[in-house]
Amino acid sequence: MSLPHNLETLRREIRGYAREYGLDFFEVFFEILTYDQMNEIAAYGGFPTRYPHWRFGMEYEHLKKSYSYGLHKIYEMVINNDPCTAYLLECNSLVDQKIVMAHVYGHSDFFKNNVWFSRTNRKMLDEMANHATRIRRYMEKHGVEAVEDFIDVCLSIESLIDPHSAFIARERPRDQGYDEEEKQVVHRMRSKDYMMNFINPPDFLEAQRSRMETERQRARRLPEEPARDVMKFLIDQAPLENWQREVLSIIREEAYYFAPQGQTKIMNEGWASYWHSKIMTEKALTDAEVIDYADHHSGTVASHPGRLNPYKLGLELFKDIEDRWNKGRFGKDYEECDDIRRKQDWDLHLGLGRQKIFEVRRLHNDVTFIDTFLTPEFCAEHKLFAYAFNKKTNAYQISAREFRKVKDQLLFGLTNHGQPFIFVTDANHANRGELFLQHRHEGLDLKHDWARETLRNIQRIWSRPVHLLTMVEEKPRLLGFDGKDHTDAEPGSDLAVA
Repeated sequence: MSLPHNLETLRREIRGYAREYGLDFFEVFFEILTYDQMNEIAAYGGFPTRYPHWRFGMEYEHLKKSYSYGLHKIYEMVINNDPCTAYLLECNSLVDQKIVMAHVYGHSDFFKNNVWFSRTNRKMLDEMANHATRIRRYMEKHGVEAVEDFIDVCLSIESLIDPHSAFIARERPRDQGYDEEEKQVVHRMRSKDYMMNFINPPDFLEAQRSRMETERQRARRLPEEPARDVMKFLIDQAPLENWQREVLSIIREEAYYFAPQGQTKIMNEGWASYWHSKIMTEKALTDAEVIDYADHHSGTVASHPGRLNPYKLGLELFKDIEDRWNKGRFGKDYEECDDIRRKQDWDLHLGLGRQKIFEVRRLHNDVTFIDTFLTPEFCAEHKLFAYAFNKKTNAYQISAREFRKVKDQLLFGLTNHGQPFIFVTDANHANRGELFLQHRHEGLDLKHDWARETLRNIQRIWSRPVHLLTMVEEKPRLLGFDGKDHTDAEPGSDLAVA
C-alpha cells in the first residue's frame, strides 16, 4: 500500500535528513493503519501474521480497551527486518507523522548496525508467516486444544535461552591424548604364555572390560557443562513427538529473535529519540509545528517516579556522551582531577562526540551502556535514585541516593532482562534419567508459585521427574515435581511433599 502524496513527500524529506546526518538504515516501507488495525498488529508483536494462540487475542483486548479509555496511544511500530516495515497511525497529525518517520529511521539504523542484532533473522516477516502455517497444520492434524496447550507449556520457558550463544564459538573438548582402544585397555596379570589363560581367564577379562565401559558411560555427564539454553537442551534430548519438537523449536526461534530488543531497549529507544529530536529541531519543523512537537516529545521523554523511562534515560545518556567527548571530559586526566570548578569548566574542544555515539550505538547493549557511561554527575543532574517497595506504606519510595546503589539497581534490573539464570546440570540425576536444574542466585529469590508451575511444564516436556536447586532466604532449597506431586526440601534431606 503506497502512502498518500503528502506523506510520501514527508517520507522522502525525512529520509534525506537522516542520510545527511550519517544514519545507515535498511530501506523502510511505511503502511497506514487505523487505531484498531494498529492494535491488532501490536498484539502480534508488530507482525501482521503469527501462529494462532489465545494470548494474542487477550493482548488485543487489553490494547483496545486501554486505547478506548485514553490510557495509551501507539504512535509507531517498526519491525527489525530487511527491508523494515513500519506503521503509521491514520489519525496522527502531520507533525506526529514526521516525528514517527524520523524515529523509525533511527530504529532502522540501530537494527542494522548494532552488533547485538547482527545474528538476527532479517527475513523474520516471512518466517513468522511460515511458523503460523506450520502451527495451523499441526492443529488440523492433532487438534487445536492439544497444540495450543503445548504452546502454553513452551511459552512458560521461552526466557530459558542463552542470548549470548550466537556469539560464542564452542568446540568439543579434545580427548586427553588417548584413542578409544587405549581407553578400554584391560589390565592383565603378567605370566608366562602357557599360564595366560589360567591367570587371566577370558570371562574375567570380559567382565572387567564391561565394568570399565559402564563406569566410562556413567562418567560422561550430560550435559558435559551446565547448559544455559534449556530450550535447546530439551529440543535435543527430551522424548517429544516430532510435532512437539517443531513447536518448541518455533517458540525458541522467536525468543531468540526478540532477545536483542530486550537487551537494547534503553539504547534503541534512546537512539531513535535522539535522532527524531535532532532531525525535527534542526531540519524538519516549521514555526507552526513547534508547540505540537514540544508537546509530543515532552510526553515521550517524561520522567515517571519509581519507573524507568527507556526513552528518557537513553536519550539523555547519548546526549551526555556526545557532550563529554566533544569537551574531552573522559580519560585519566579528567578522572583524576580533584578541582571541582576546573572539572565544571573542562572543555578541550575535541569535537569527538558524534563519532563516539555512533561507536557506542554499534558496540553496546543496555548493560554495558549503563555500566560504562553512567556517571555520578549524570545521576545527580537527572535526579536518578534507587527505589524499593515499602510494605508499611504499600508504595515504592526512594531507598538510596548513592551513585553506586543507583547504578547497581539499574544493572540488576537489566541483566538477563530481569529473568533468573537457570542451567541444566544433569540429565541423568541419581542415575534415573531425572532432570536436574540449578538456579544461579543473584540476590533475588525465585517467585515460588511461578517456579512450581514452570517445573510442572518442564516435567511435561521431559516426562520424568525434574528438580531445581535454588536459594530461599539465603538457604539452599531443592524443588521438584515428579508428574504428580511437588516437593520442597533442603538438599540431602528427605523430600517433603508440598
